[in-house]
Amino acid sequence: MKAVDHTFADVELPKPAPSGRDLLVKVEAVSVNPVDTKQRKTKTSGSHVLGWDVAGTVESIGKDVTLFKPGDAVYYAGDVTRPGCDSEFHLVDERIAGRKPKKLDFAQAAAMPLTSITAWEAFHDRMKVQPGKSILIIGGAGGVGSIGIQLAKISNLTVVATASRPQSIAWVKELGADHVIDHRRPLPPQIAALGLKHVDYIANFSGELDAYWEAMAELVAPQGALVAIVGNTKPLPMDVVRSKSATVCWELMFTRPRFQTPDMIEQHRLLNKVGEWLDAGTLRGTLKETLSPINGANLKKAHEKLESGTMIGKLVLKGWS
Repeated sequence: MKAVDHTFADVELPKPAPSGRDLLVKVEAVSVNPVDTKQRKTKTSGSHVLGWDVAGTVESIGKDVTLFKPGDAVYYAGDVTRPGCDSEFHLVDERIAGRKPKKLDFAQAAAMPLTSITAWEAFHDRMKVQPGKSILIIGGAGGVGSIGIQLAKISNLTVVATASRPQSIAWVKELGADHVIDHRRPLPPQIAALGLKHVDYIANFSGELDAYWEAMAELVAPQGALVAIVGNTKPLPMDVVRSKSATVCWELMFTRPRFQTPDMIEQHRLLNKVGEWLDAGTLRGTLKETLSPINGANLKKAHEKLESGTMIGKLVLKGWS
């Protein structure tokens, strides 16, 4: 699919050929994420293939590939600097692809890569969380929050997650949140009602940073850490955070592939580990809704649902007409 003036069209494109460390993947299922809608809106001219969450089968490989062979089932989030995965065939560097979990079908697997990488990197590469501490996850029922709650529990953290509707509250409790508070109401009084003065870590997995910044600064523990996955739109006052010597960081899971960092292969290793956890039942999938087939009309519906702000878990498109 490609975006044309912020709409979707079904088009025929040449089949790409892999080189170097690239895999050519036959796409079976794709998922939508906020990055898709943001990329759609920022492309002001021409046409662009969107999509950065996929599960499929390796069709062929570049000459330098060592991690996979044709026929292998893979899942990955890809590279935002390259064409997206909303296409029947897609190229991806093997170092950011993982082996598809055996117990998940392609649709279930496509829901997992981008959010799993984002949450894990936010916790361990950015905030460097330590077991036995507390974490507040803002946006607990969304795609990143849904896997983030589970990964935080694996990391032995006490999890306070935000949710505001009965369905989303029930969902985050199912995923293992120790406490649930309402992000539509002031956060500090609700944290105080739990008997907590501060939380050690705060992960803002919502699409809004400015509105929560004051509460985040107030709630983070001295020498704690904050992470966000979106940028601010206005200058953020730093005095309170600075007085606490708190760490402030951002997580962008595309950083490694975008800059071809020496440790790119960490995403391959992480996706393999997440796949093992999913197969073992240590993690549960976050797929909540499926559309079929993969085409412009269904991608439009998926983007509209994502932009409505009512998404719980992940939405996936599967199969081709």
